[in-house]
Amino acid sequence: MRILLLCSSFNGLTQRAWLELRRAGHDVTVELALSEQVMLEAAQLAKPDLVICPFLKEKVPTRLWQTQRTVIIHPGPPGDRGPSSLDWAILDGEPTWGVTALQAVEEMDAGPIWGYRTFPMPAEPPRKSALYNGPVADAAVELVAEVAAKAADPSFTPAPLDYRRPEVVGRLRPAMRHADREFSWEEPTDAVLRRVRAADGAPGGRALLAGTSVRVFDVYRGPALSGRPGTVAGRREGALLVHTGDGSVWVGHLRRDEPGAVKLPAVTVLGEQAALAEERTGYSEITYDRSDSVGVVSFDFYNGAMSGEQCRRLASALRYAVAQDTRVLVVRGGEVFSNGIHLNVIDSARHPQMEAWVNINAINQVCREIVSCTGQLVVTSIGGNAGAGGVMMGLGADRVLVRQSVVLNPHYRTMGLFGSELWTYTLPRRVGADAAHRLTQDALPVGAAEAAALGLADEVLPGSRLEFERAVLDYAERLAHDAGYGRLLAARRAQREEDERRKPLEAYRVEELAEMSRDMFDDRHGFAAARAAFVGKRKPEVTPAHLAAHRELSGASAGAGVARSHM
Repeated sequence: MRILLLCSSFNGLTQRAWLELRRAGHDVTVELALSEQVMLEAAQLAKPDLVICPFLKEKVPTRLWQTQRTVIIHPGPPGDRGPSSLDWAILDGEPTWGVTALQAVEEMDAGPIWGYRTFPMPAEPPRKSALYNGPVADAAVELVAEVAAKAADPSFTPAPLDYRRPEVVGRLRPAMRHADREFSWEEPTDAVLRRVRAADGAPGGRALLAGTSVRVFDVYRGPALSGRPGTVAGRREGALLVHTGDGSVWVGHLRRDEPGAVKLPAVTVLGEQAALAEERTGYSEITYDRSDSVGVVSFDFYNGAMSGEQCRRLASALRYAVAQDTRVLVVRGGEVFSNGIHLNVIDSARHPQMEAWVNINAINQVCREIVSCTGQLVVTSIGGNAGAGGVMMGLGADRVLVRQSVVLNPHYRTMGLFGSELWTYTLPRRVGADAAHRLTQDALPVGAAEAAALGLADEVLPGSRLEFERAVLDYAERLAHDAGYGRLLAARRAQREEDERRKPLEAYRVEELAEMSRDMFDDRHGFAAARAAFVGKRKPEVTPAHLAAHRELSGASAGAGVARSHM
């Protein structure tokens, strides 16, 4: 079936839908909903059997849904309507939520229902981004496959929206306003957590902190401290501990509530106002745990972005872990495994080129620690999506385990970079030179099953993130006690020594950095513009050519600048 994916951005959910439909044998093409004219033109060029909108903020043009079967994937249960569904679900503490596939009609979110899924909401209020990329995305991908199957059935008819039906539990809710995002630090910790997480990752909770109007993100429950609400009680690793009405919260990221401001680590945003805060324990982006045989370095960086400082701390943690007497080292990422260097920190620096250079050198050291570990077997645990250098960072391990729902983007080209992280060593070693070239040049997402087939991953494990992490630990324990452990470790050492004789790791690093210096300092491939577009969340001018197959096949031009799209 010929399917057109119409979307506001080619985000993680849309990528999963694209991968699932292609895996099922459908002919899939993508168009960004940049304007009514673009959407209509895409349908005319693609001539699809079905239009699916996995992530669409814009209204579908009347002429499109009247002439093409168009199905919207809405992040709410049947009957839920409005643009702030997840925000209200978190803020109102809904015990159950869902996702609905509905046909586009004139009235938004009011069309006939093709299918739906429901799921329990966590007891602790989730971050909106975690909810969206977790249970919402899982349900949405199932629905996309179901919609495609039903579209091929000529006897199928979607059910009209009928609020008398028991499964239709939602209602029309308004768009969330600025006032709905505001909170006072005098509120209880639970209320602060819920208000901020309902707006994370965008647009953030709204409050005053140290006399500055800010958007608040990335909050965690702190200790039961007494103190004046809204005052800073401490700092650690870029985060601030702030008093609330009945305790405290750790605030990881802030953005000044002004045009053009960028989301950054909280300590960076407040600057001198945070400098005098005392160092506190109780918050850490990086932890180390161990059993008798298995050590685990866990890191959870917000949105998977790794600044130079974070990379230095992670490299230090890895050096500590490597020196322990465990037999297997697990390197475990967080909600997002890693997306490589921290573009927000780089773009906001006084000298972005130098900050980028420092950052890439620091993350290279992390990669080197993983590749060079020959005293233990190393397992990479990829339970969340990964992109660019974040993918390459994980490839230096003996075993790469990925969760079934993970999407990998093993490329740098769309950001105008050659890339580093020792990828010219680790990627061809795993997939071969031809596949490495294709992956880095095609700049397309790779699903977990394809990653395993290519050799990017060794095993794909199902389940929720918690179930996946338990399965990884079980795998690591079995590996540590495997009868052939000594042989496996000896083989790792021998291979590393042979590879080093053939071409030292330092040579790969130097060659990659020579290319990266031209990208970062000479800007030969538009890194500065692509970075600024990403950080500023600028809407692309065109759909990237490598996604819009219908334009390539028809010979229609999508306009200038496609190659520089940051998608």
